[in-house]
Amino acid sequence: MKKPLALIIDDEPDIRELLEITLTRMDIDCLSAEDLQQAYSLLKNNKFDICLTDMRLPDGDGLDLVSYIQTNMSQLPVAVITAHGNMESAIQALKSGAFDFLSKPVDLEVLRSLVRTAIKLKKSETDLVYELIGNTSIIDTTRKTISKLARSQAPVYISGETGTGKELVARMIHEQGARSAGEFVPVNCGAIPTELMESELFGHVKGSFTGAVSDKQGLFQIAEGGTLFFDEVAELPLHMQVKLLRAIQEKTVRPVGGTNELPVDVRILSATHQDLNTMVEEGKFRQDLFYRINVIEIHVPALRERLEDIPLLVEHILAQIASKAGESAICLSREALSKLKSYAFPGNIRELENILERALALTEGDIIGPEDLHLKEVPGKTEPGKTEPGKSEHGQQEQHEAETNSLEHQLDGVERKAILDVLEQTRWNRTAAAKILGLSLRALRYRLQKLGLNKKQKNL
Repeated sequence: MKKPLALIIDDEPDIRELLEITLTRMDIDCLSAEDLQQAYSLLKNNKFDICLTDMRLPDGDGLDLVSYIQTNMSQLPVAVITAHGNMESAIQALKSGAFDFLSKPVDLEVLRSLVRTAIKLKKSETDLVYELIGNTSIIDTTRKTISKLARSQAPVYISGETGTGKELVARMIHEQGARSAGEFVPVNCGAIPTELMESELFGHVKGSFTGAVSDKQGLFQIAEGGTLFFDEVAELPLHMQVKLLRAIQEKTVRPVGGTNELPVDVRILSATHQDLNTMVEEGKFRQDLFYRINVIEIHVPALRERLEDIPLLVEHILAQIASKAGESAICLSREALSKLKSYAFPGNIRELENILERALALTEGDIIGPEDLHLKEVPGKTEPGKTEPGKSEHGQQEQHEAETNSLEHQLDGVERKAILDVLEQTRWNRTAAAKILGLSLRALRYRLQKLGLNKKQKNL
């Protein structure tokens, strides 16, 4: 089997020798250059699997090489070596398309981990598990950007409104990258109690606090070799932002109550629906952390920006819901589809999913009609893409979501009690219960699925 081939570029003979020895021991062949001219010549005459280059070279800048490789051989992972503490150069290299970076003096364990990941990327051909549904140009551009970002190790910030699918985008970046064999670990920063956050992220040692009856791994360690996705990163308290920044920069964590720094190898992705720039200006989010997680940004479009994708999305969502419920899929009438295509969707795809789930539960026939959709009127809504005068789009969205969630929560509670009462009355006979409730058996099944009552251990 042919060995991987690495290109090493550095004008210091001692560093070139150190890198060559390290990679050779990893069973990787090496060719070396001391300047850009030699590097370009080697690149034209050889097929490399990884390139390591210093940033400062006698006849130019390492960024020039990164740009050249991105233009002429974008499948080649290139990592840059920067002076210790020179994060500006490292971030600029990542923005230009570098796979990753190393700081001098080079940590050999970090080097070996970087090289192993890069070699995986060069060889991998990922079968996608997650995908963005749609044919519009805006979603096609998003898919292409995801593919490009997957070939880097740079931190990525995913922006977009609530319900647009930011976690899906994060999973796609992970699945298409060299870390796809590792864990994808999502962290909802708003769902972890403040007093437990440090332990959740970094782990703890036995006896470090009341209740710490044994050592526990943190999420950084669980995601080792994979991807850590910080959802709603804006919810992080300021004291945890400092600790997270240090973990990202140093690539080490210290468990609560521990004395040793533990190396971690994870890729950082983050997202929030809030405006981090505004939060930085208001002192609610650290500027240095924002710059560190926002090396590259990808924006997920709102559903109202791609209404032409609704037919495909509807087909996909209905098939998924029906499959989960063990039912055959049904479809929308032309009128119902037209009504959806004229709706603003302040809750985006998540709202579309809820609308279709509710419609499936309410319809009695084989086709969902416009009367089954029960679309909510958004206060002040005129046309898709426009906002109520005097109120921001984000403000409208939050108001709508709060009203919707509160109402739906109340209605779910009433519906749950009514169905449970009848099921108890009929000794959990679905057919009899459906008749009493005035529902079809299929409609009752969808309601049980939605309310989480379909797993009752009764004679159904």
